[in-house]
Amino acid sequence: MLETVKSKELINAKYITVDEALNLINSGDVIVSGLGSAEPKRILTNLHRIANKVTDVTVTTCLPMEMAEYFTNEKYRHSFNMDGWFYTAAMRKGQKNGNISFIPNHLHLAAIKRMSHKKTNIYMGTATMPDKHGYLSLSLSNVYEKRMMEEADLVILEINKNYPRTFGDVEVHIRDVDYVIETDYEVPELPDVEPNEKDLTIGKFIAERINDGDCIQLGIGGIPNAVAASLVDKKDLGIHTEMFTTGMMKLVKSGVVTGKKKNFYKGKHVAAFALGTKELYEFLDDNPSIMIMDGHWTNDPYVISKNDNQVSINTTIEIDLTGQCASESIGSMQFSGTGGQADTAIGAQISKNGRSFIALYSTAMVRNKETGEKEEISKIVPFLKPGAAVSLSRNDVDIVVTEYGVAELRGTTVKERVERLINIAHPKFREELLTKAKEIGLIY
Repeated sequence: MLETVKSKELINAKYITVDEALNLINSGDVIVSGLGSAEPKRILTNLHRIANKVTDVTVTTCLPMEMAEYFTNEKYRHSFNMDGWFYTAAMRKGQKNGNISFIPNHLHLAAIKRMSHKKTNIYMGTATMPDKHGYLSLSLSNVYEKRMMEEADLVILEINKNYPRTFGDVEVHIRDVDYVIETDYEVPELPDVEPNEKDLTIGKFIAERINDGDCIQLGIGGIPNAVAASLVDKKDLGIHTEMFTTGMMKLVKSGVVTGKKKNFYKGKHVAAFALGTKELYEFLDDNPSIMIMDGHWTNDPYVISKNDNQVSINTTIEIDLTGQCASESIGSMQFSGTGGQADTAIGAQISKNGRSFIALYSTAMVRNKETGEKEEISKIVPFLKPGAAVSLSRNDVDIVVTEYGVAELRGTTVKERVERLINIAHPKFREELLTKAKEIGLIY
């Protein structure tokens, strides 16, 4: 009882308002924000209010979900910079303002490399309400959050009764938090994208190559959702993933995922963060089978490889005929981020009996700059667009899937890759791709 009273006193002494939190920010400060649904919504949507008091404040983010004024409105560009590990639509919108820049990274090294470059003055994130012992749960993400809290001079958390209490490596005692702001907004959601016909075809191709007892990792979007939907007849799958999704939740609920065959953390579903629907958050709350762990550990290829039969499933924007994947940029324009694509693909391939899939549509509709009309282009190309970032090198690409089939690239020559990738390109582009491959000397 005495410990409970002391915890309450300690917590009560740390409550502040949003305005008081804003007054703690000084010119030149480097702030790190929680990832995705873990970002502190109240502080960030009010940050622009101190623009006339500060200059050169840097906010480092990953997968931000709020269209906050401080970085989307050009008039605040001299007060705030945003440095991002992974872009979203919000960041793409604000990119033209000139105060947003990408941090190239593999997710498992994102925090460590950043800390070697910039000192974090303030960490801001979200957490559950403290329990009777004074512990809060960081809830939906520990990709880098806990490490940054330990690094920062000042820690401010928005605590919220709507956030699910999760387990793993997310417990923080109130004594290690400088200030808390009590909020009650709903947890930001990522809508469950309904798979289209192409998604379902690709999902089926991949599902046919997943065996009972495999341990899976899925990315974001229609294709990964279609893969999850195609796994309903499997048995005793496991999960070791970067992101825990609504699709994964459905597989656990249906009994497809049990974790019984995992080599370590048997029966546990391991992730670095979770993002999805309200149903997902309700499922995560007080669920001891879910472990939200430090992203440096979760995404370490060596750790991933300790799971036998690990299967990595990711998507790409464009792939060249040798297997280079541009998964995060369209030419030189940053679109998303590397995230854990290389982490999980490499980890899966060094796993015993592991496999790594890269999925994409064979074509895309893009606007012709000269005519202004939309036209269909191949996403399997002789060479990537000028300035494109190679997210996954050709050395690390294993299996590529489109709606036209599957190309096994492991151990193949460039000539074999050209032939196999052309075979899964859209039929109307195959002859053109073959001609170009000969022109540039990929084959003779």
